[in-house]
Amino acid sequence: MPQNTKHTYIQIHPADNALVALTNLSAGTVINFNGEEFTLVTPVAMKHKFTVGPLNIGDEIFMYGVLVGKACEYIPKGAAITTENIKHAADGFKLGSRKTDWTVPEMASAYKDRTFLGYHRADGSVGTANYWLVIPLVFCENRNINVLKDALSAKLGFAKPRGYESEVDSLIEMYQSGKTAADILNADLQTSPEGQGSKKLFENIDGVKFLTHDMGCGGIKTDSDALCGLLAGYITHPNVAGATVLSLGCQHAQAGILQDEILKRDPNFSKPLVMLEQQKMGTETKLLHEALKQTFTGLIEVNKQERKPAPISKLCIGLECGGSDGFSGISANPTLGYISDILVSLGGSVILAEFPELCGVEQEMSDRCATETQALKFMDLMRTYNARAEADGSGFYANPSPGNIRDGLITDAIKSAGAAKKGGTSPVTAVLDYPEKVTQPGLNLLCTPGSDVESTTAEVGSGANIVLFTTGLGTPTGNPITPVIKVATNTAVFNRMPDILDINCGTIIEGEETIAQSAARMLDYVIDVASGVKQPKAVILGQDDFIPWKRGVSL
Repeated sequence: MPQNTKHTYIQIHPADNALVALTNLSAGTVINFNGEEFTLVTPVAMKHKFTVGPLNIGDEIFMYGVLVGKACEYIPKGAAITTENIKHAADGFKLGSRKTDWTVPEMASAYKDRTFLGYHRADGSVGTANYWLVIPLVFCENRNINVLKDALSAKLGFAKPRGYESEVDSLIEMYQSGKTAADILNADLQTSPEGQGSKKLFENIDGVKFLTHDMGCGGIKTDSDALCGLLAGYITHPNVAGATVLSLGCQHAQAGILQDEILKRDPNFSKPLVMLEQQKMGTETKLLHEALKQTFTGLIEVNKQERKPAPISKLCIGLECGGSDGFSGISANPTLGYISDILVSLGGSVILAEFPELCGVEQEMSDRCATETQALKFMDLMRTYNARAEADGSGFYANPSPGNIRDGLITDAIKSAGAAKKGGTSPVTAVLDYPEKVTQPGLNLLCTPGSDVESTTAEVGSGANIVLFTTGLGTPTGNPITPVIKVATNTAVFNRMPDILDINCGTIIEGEETIAQSAARMLDYVIDVASGVKQPKAVILGQDDFIPWKRGVSL
């Protein structure tokens, strides 16, 4: 990563005509760039960008070596670029020549013989965890899922012990003793020590996960079919030992469709699977009694499974970002890209998703596809998705959130150019449409929204048994069955939100660590998490986020 010696600003790519401020820069700051000195004419906030030459209306702005915007008013040399003076712009794309040459990181050889302790499945995959799933085929069964959760979690020792009941007790005590609202608001609530909870009954099972959703019927049939594919991805997932599925009976998402999707992903499927239909069974009591008995006996069986060594080629890592900032593309995301290249070189799989955040780098990604067929599929998915979004009144250009913009990602192309760095430099071996499953090693492109939870949900459904999730603003996102490792792009957010963040890449911004050094530290942590030696914060907190994608609705 090119760096200024004082670590105050950098040029990311030699073709860029905008620099990134690594710290707050005041108007009048002298910039030494390419042997020339000039003075900032406006303040530039940390993570934001400023021009290295004057720009007239229509002039192009480049970052990461690609077009990311155009000036919509005159911008003097040394001025901050903002949402007021530039607008989103990105280059077009077409089928080009294959550009699949790449350099394997030198560090890869150090991990060639590394292993992790995982759960070996009959289909050859290896899980980084061992869960039982309880899921509804339709939202009508959500209440019954929650009844089963209330009945099973605490008794089996899987309930998270940390709650805020003691704090509520303190509030009640203050109210009953006559304290005013002002007294209560000014009170310092004491957090009680975390309890131990009940001892786990089944030591080799990481948990029983109860998923709910608002789909399965009442919407368009393609969404319910996609839901069945997603749920099949979770049931056949290497981190899942068995599942209980509740169906009402009359919904679009039929049990037969789910079973077909399961066999599509695993023709020799042999995991314990409990399928119960309420309209056939009659009363709720009959349904829930049968669900309890069959789930419990299934747990007895899968508790016999134990962790055994596996090569790290059995890892499938989902690459995700959320709450991104102006440092994402120069610290945490390139670190994930470095890890991606290491894993691919060793025969592992990685998933790069969030298609709205590949806007502007379509040419590069399509050229990296191993075959023209995959390149054409990628381009078609990008065009179709953007067209659907525009038909609903919001194209890819509207992807950056207020938080992204506040912290330096002021156009979708700027955000996308940095987000794409998570995918490293290796060739694209497969392009997948949601909710397809990863079947090949290497870099897989998966069509998902940019929305954090929907995209993470989809990556896991496609087979990710670890997710690396970068964030500059801080987000608690997790997943019910796959460990989500939260990577901070800057030290400030890492120190401010230590309860939800696992790894700090702000050391790169501060010049204390190279991307390669950060990647080695992170990959060692990934192996520990995959082995069950360490737990990421999202797992400790029970952050079980699960949102299926309603196609075309979300960016």
